[in-house]
Amino acid sequence: MNKGKFDITATFACLGTLFFWAFGPIFIKYLADYVDLWTQNLLRYSVACLFWLPFLLFAIKRKRFDTKIWRKALLPAVANIVMQCFWAGGFYYLGPAFMVMLTKSSIIWVVAFSFILFADERALIRSKHFWLGLALSAIGVVGVMYYKEDFAATKTLIGIIIALACAFTWAIYTISVKIAFKDNASHHSFSVISIYTVAGLFVLALLFGKVQECVTMGAWRWACVVISGVTAISLGHVLYYVAIKRIGATIPALVILSQPFIVFAISRIVFGESLNTIQLLFGVVLLIGSALALWAQQHLRRNVPE
Repeated sequence: MNKGKFDITATFACLGTLFFWAFGPIFIKYLADYVDLWTQNLLRYSVACLFWLPFLLFAIKRKRFDTKIWRKALLPAVANIVMQCFWAGGFYYLGPAFMVMLTKSSIIWVVAFSFILFADERALIRSKHFWLGLALSAIGVVGVMYYKEDFAATKTLIGIIIALACAFTWAIYTISVKIAFKDNASHHSFSVISIYTVAGLFVLALLFGKVQECVTMGAWRWACVVISGVTAISLGHVLYYVAIKRIGATIPALVILSQPFIVFAISRIVFGESLNTIQLLFGVVLLIGSALALWAQQHLRRNVPE
């Protein structure tokens, strides 16, 4: 893709990711009343794995598969297993919108890791917009948490810790995917990651979950498992990979910043979740700060001579 040229594929990939990831938290929260987080993770990711498996086998048979992906996927898969446990776990303690809002602090970590790992981005240390963005993001996170009405409740505090841990591990996952799969097909990469992830989640479900309870969920809840597994995991992650590969990590991350407000609109109807005015204002501050930090990063790249 040429610089400055509109990429329609990347645009639809970003919007598709946003759409699928907006409904993912709603499904997780709904299923939380019927199955434990370990079992839910295993079921949803197994669906995602099975969805892409035929495509992977076809590529291997036709010798269109880079066997190095098996090795490259190890670190992203480990990060993904840990992140998925925090991600699903948070919804057992927090409302979908509040949980998703807090996880947007991952932008701080994504930019920070980029700053550490990529020498050409260390010039950000001289960017006032970058530091202002990080400061606003930090203020926004603190404000969203502090002004929650039941902030001091044990359940809420546990959920907040889980959400912030999820943000940290999501950043590790994002950066590791960017480094590992920059030259590989997106669906091949995620297919291998999903296989490794299911293996890890299977062990965790056997150790900590109650897998046998899934047989009592009923047809509709099983449908929710399948729908969310295909959309929020299989398609959502691959579309995100496609967007990152075509236009880098910054713009897709900016688009996904609107996710909390879409989730809030849906969650308000489905679960009656509410965020007070002060929380929403600090949420806007958080997202503006994240966007500003990302803009500074993108601006730096545009001014780096090739």
